[in-house]
Amino acid sequence: MSDQLRLALLQMHIEAGYPEANFAKLSSMLEEAVSGEVKPDVIMLPEMWNTGYALTEIQTIADHEGERTKTFLSAFSKKHNVHIIGGSIAELKDDKVLNTIYVFDREGNVVADYSKIHLFRLMDEEKYLAAGDKLGKLEIEGAGAGMMICYDIRFPELARKLALGGAKLLFVPAEWPHPRLHHWRTLLTARAIENQMFVIACNRMGKSGEAHFFGHSLVLDPWGETIAEAGEEETILYADIDLSLVDSVRSKIPVFEDRRPTIYNA
Repeated sequence: MSDQLRLALLQMHIEAGYPEANFAKLSSMLEEAVSGEVKPDVIMLPEMWNTGYALTEIQTIADHEGERTKTFLSAFSKKHNVHIIGGSIAELKDDKVLNTIYVFDREGNVVADYSKIHLFRLMDEEKYLAAGDKLGKLEIEGAGAGMMICYDIRFPELARKLALGGAKLLFVPAEWPHPRLHHWRTLLTARAIENQMFVIACNRMGKSGEAHFFGHSLVLDPWGETIAEAGEEETILYADIDLSLVDSVRSKIPVFEDRRPTIYNA
């Protein structure tokens, strides 16, 4: 197992309500991501990349059981020997639509999934989507990792639970809009510092209806320092991380050993 990982975050525009256009865009960006001299170990996609927030028609256009997405991303990950954190998709399951991440290993196997557990009322998610009910846990190259989606980052207890379960990396796909850029940076940085882990957040960009999404995908180290940050344009954000830094930081400031959960656990 190597502690060194090269990441590629696909900060893309999403056409709300047009899965065909989004699959075509994603295919192009995936090919670009693996075209360089050094291939990434992990590719990450943004939230709801297949449909965007076309919630009034989501039952019709959501991916049934995630089958199209799984077939497409599995073949790509196997062909290019790369892990894929499949952003999240609108997935139709048992007549309910979930906001779900699928994760693929280098052989194209689905090794983890997570459905968003906190639904964002400001975008009427609770009216159209069903909430997940389990933690998003996985391993990347033998290292523990966790998943959260967008609004989830406002709930620090979720990130802490994942960290206590062994996560050294936290993957966060999102559709986070203006004007809350300050919240985006601050919350992600706080999750990195308080849990002493890497935070890897892939946001979409572009306009959708009245919403303007600002991008600014971020990779933060366990000190909360920025390793890489995108601007507002459509781009692929690359970053190299060293997982050994997590143990180094945790040994210097022993936050987990100094916790007193019997006092403040709710």
